[in-house]
Amino acid sequence: MDLKKIMTISGYPGLFRHVSQGRNGIIVESLSEKKRMTAYTSMKVSTLEDIAVFTNDGEIILKDVFRRIHDKEGGCPSISNKSKPEEIKKYFEEVFPEYDRDNVYVSDMKKIISWYNLLQELKMLEFNEEDSAQLSEEKE
Repeated sequence: MDLKKIMTISGYPGLFRHVSQGRNGIIVESLSEKKRMTAYTSMKVSTLEDIAVFTNDGEIILKDVFRRIHDKEGGCPSISNKSKPEEIKKYFEEVFPEYDRDNVYVSDMKKIISWYNLLQELKMLEFNEEDSAQLSEEKE
């Protein structure tokens, strides 16, 4: 799964796919609405590959969190990001027990679940054997 071209833009809901380089920024396309827009250099843009989640011992990349959700759900969608905060916390603890409870907020969990469900719905979550081997090594 390549998360280099999938990004989030601060202030805009959902995820975007990098389409092209523009004069004043990059051209992106909303994954859910399929509408294109320019993400200007003044906007805060983050690729999903660059996002990590705090753990008690450091951090873990988002791809590995998605892999854990994928394994728990057997490739199906996870719980709704609109679930009650207590349910979301409980779910996140089941999937990712070592997350840092002081620095990872319910709003962060909701985003991660929302992103996972969107990517899963669009069939953009593909994990290869190398991903599984790397995750197994990190758990040990």
